Amino acid sequence: MWVFYLISLPLTLGMVILTLKYFAGPEVPRYVFLTVGYTWFCSISIISLVPADIWTTIIGQFNGGISFFWSWSYWSTFLLTWLVVPLIQGYEDAGDFTMKERLKTSIHVNLVFYLIVGSIGLFGLILLIIMDKIRIRDILGLAMACSNTFGLVTGAFLLGFGLSEIPKSIWRNADWTTRQKVLSHKIAKMAVKLDDAHKELSNTIVIAQATSKQMSKRDPLRPLMDVIDNMLVQMFKEDPSFKPQGGRLGENDMDYDTDEKSMATLRRHLRQAREEYYRCKSEYLTCVTQALELEDTIKNYERRNITGWKFVSSFRSERTGTLGPFLDTIELVWRCILWKQLKKVFAIILGCMSVAILLAEATLLLGGVDLSLFSVLIKSVGNEEVVVQVFAFVPLMYMCVCTYYSLFKVGMLMFYSLTPRQTSSVSLLMICSMVARYAPPISYNFLNLINLGVGKETIFEARMGNIDKAVPFFGQGFNRIYPLIMVIYTILVASNFFNRIISFFGNWKIFRLQTEADDVDGFDPSGLLILQKERMWLEQGRKVGEHVIPLARNFNGVSTDLESGDNDTDRRTVEMKVASDLSMEDIKGSSSKPSKDEVSRYAGSKEAMSSKYAAMREQKKLTSNMKPVENIAAAKVSLLDAGNSQSSNNSGVPSGLASKWASMKAGFQTFKTNIEAKKFLPSRQVEDVKLLV
Repeated sequence: MWVFYLISLPLTLGMVILTLKYFAGPEVPRYVFLTVGYTWFCSISIISLVPADIWTTIIGQFNGGISFFWSWSYWSTFLLTWLVVPLIQGYEDAGDFTMKERLKTSIHVNLVFYLIVGSIGLFGLILLIIMDKIRIRDILGLAMACSNTFGLVTGAFLLGFGLSEIPKSIWRNADWTTRQKVLSHKIAKMAVKLDDAHKELSNTIVIAQATSKQMSKRDPLRPLMDVIDNMLVQMFKEDPSFKPQGGRLGENDMDYDTDEKSMATLRRHLRQAREEYYRCKSEYLTCVTQALELEDTIKNYERRNITGWKFVSSFRSERTGTLGPFLDTIELVWRCILWKQLKKVFAIILGCMSVAILLAEATLLLGGVDLSLFSVLIKSVGNEEVVVQVFAFVPLMYMCVCTYYSLFKVGMLMFYSLTPRQTSSVSLLMICSMVARYAPPISYNFLNLINLGVGKETIFEARMGNIDKAVPFFGQGFNRIYPLIMVIYTILVASNFFNRIISFFGNWKIFRLQTEADDVDGFDPSGLLILQKERMWLEQGRKVGEHVIPLARNFNGVSTDLESGDNDTDRRTVEMKVASDLSMEDIKGSSSKPSKDEVSRYAGSKEAMSSKYAAMREQKKLTSNMKPVENIAAAKVSLLDAGNSQSSNNSGVPSGLASKWASMKAGFQTFKTNIEAKKFLPSRQVEDVKLLV
């Protein structure tokens, strides 16, 4: 009985530790790491305990050990979710300078939240009592029913979205061309987000330095300002490659030195801007790396006979030694042939599991018929303990993955971020709270799909209680009705019903949940340009993402148009043509003149783009002489004095900046040639993209 559980616990612990190390940012404190890890471990322990509970119910043996572990896991997650994690989350989010003040801020924020929620709940309870819908002795049952109902209903909708989206996403990404389209859009969007985050961080640094410069050494708030100055110095030491650009002061940006709370707000703002910048940078690097690796895969597959079935990578040198050629061949077979087919097979298997779950959920209303595939499988293996628990664990884990996939998808749009090695403490705590909140309802939902026989009830079902019996207010048969609603919702999601409705009404696009399917209509030209420049820089021995900020700013308008839903191919072709013409004019000078037809066709767009480039160049001049600061004094003047030095250097452009611009623009004129020659895109797509004429 304990074999599967004892095996799963160490695996669960190892998975939690590896996942946390993969996502946690470098500045996550140890107590946050331990809190999140323990919460995740308790949540997954609930899921690992379900198969053992099913087995003891089948053999008709009550086990006190399972009852103890249920209580330990459930109440641990309950206390962590509603008390410990929110308190630590508020503490980490506070910008105060002492532990006492940060703790007071956290308690104040959480008290306000619970008072608001409690007031609403109390008002609803009084209303139900006045309407004679509930009696006072049923209040405890009502509280339990509300808690379970929230998790079950919202979890059912999250599960339905994941059951539809995960198999479709895996199947789409198995196609190389589709994956390239998706990545081109992602690169363009992330480049713009990275540029915006860079601007925000630069503005925040300017505000902090200006506040520090106007504050005297005898100011009572000077010690707090020194803490912020040390943050800046430490930031520049940790990342010497970061160069603030384009920082500016607003109307109310010099009001942070009024009191301790305003200084705490400035510190919090600086920390959030820094976290957002490095999060966007990490996501951008991930997208570019995936796109470059995909290009390598496509080129190696098309040239497999020429290279002798050996994989040639852009990120590493050729393998040497006796096993080198053999390993290169294995890598080519795996990445170019097997992995693509395995993705399709995996998508089909997950699609079948989704259908089986929907069928089981839809037939719960049929009391006398058991059409649950999982129930049939568990009953068919008889007394095979390990097999029974495996058959119970696999679909339950898939249901958890689908639910958490949807939860992260929705949460990352509004509340938090989940980025490899750059996830902040606040985001980790919020994510762990959500994971713990939905683990028991998912397990309870799965147990409803398993028909163990008349009169048989698992320990977990007995402890969670039956909503029908708890409070008649929710109506008889609630446990059997809400899954049918989830099935209907999943079918509508799979058929793109909601997307069609939202597209029909146009203005409702803000309510649409963005998926990868929205980026498969075509390639994003600005994303392709950025990717081409990244490959050129990589071949020159530079790092990925080293010069993306200036490039992203030049195509910011193009990416913004694409994000807003403008898919006019002719317009994008004109914009890319203008960019190419401008870059060729800068390189060739006056000896290379466009034709009169081109001048008349693109004159307006050229003037707009030229003015944009001129503004960007002037902005670069203001900050071209900035260097990473090495001490507090340098940090105070690194950006503020940039404008003053510009007046004495306005007669020329710094050579380093000029060479950088020349390097970026040198490849634009050969963009189409490189696409066709180096196979950046499949040859059949070249005529469709029409980037350069």
